[in-house]
Amino acid sequence: SANLNLCGRSGKGIKIRIQIRIRIRIRIKSKSKKFDMKRFDHEKLNVYQESIVFVGWAADLLESIPKSMAVYNQLDRASTSVPLNIAEGNGKFTPKDRCKFFDIARGSALEYAACLDVLVAKGKISSEIAANGKASLVEVVSMLVGLIRANSPDRNA
Repeated sequence: SANLNLCGRSGKGIKIRIQIRIRIRIRIKSKSKKFDMKRFDHEKLNVYQESIVFVGWAADLLESIPKSMAVYNQLDRASTSVPLNIAEGNGKFTPKDRCKFFDIARGSALEYAACLDVLVAKGKISSEIAANGKASLVEVVSMLVGLIRANSPDRNA
């Protein structure tokens, strides 16, 4: 894998995120070529792809958190909920139904951000690690807000 120097001061978290993104996209493309499969519509969405990258980042973080902590399950459920609700919402036919699932995904991303704050407050992770995760979450939430607005122009998300 290429060594990209886009890390800034906190470095390591961003570098890992880039490597995970590349690995996931290659895996999706190689499976498509190998089996000549078409992709689902949600897999084409940038927000879905970014949320899958985040799930990988979150999985690495979870390995450093004791399972006995109450926030452990919240982190796991919230990170998993984001791409699942994006996929389900994208498969709905009415704008109202799509917005409902995109809203749930957005709420789960915000919940994960709050969990990162809790971990910093408890001294389990550094504020730099939390900032790396939140940077990805901000992108996901922004894209979800865009999808919500595109499916319901009169709505202020």
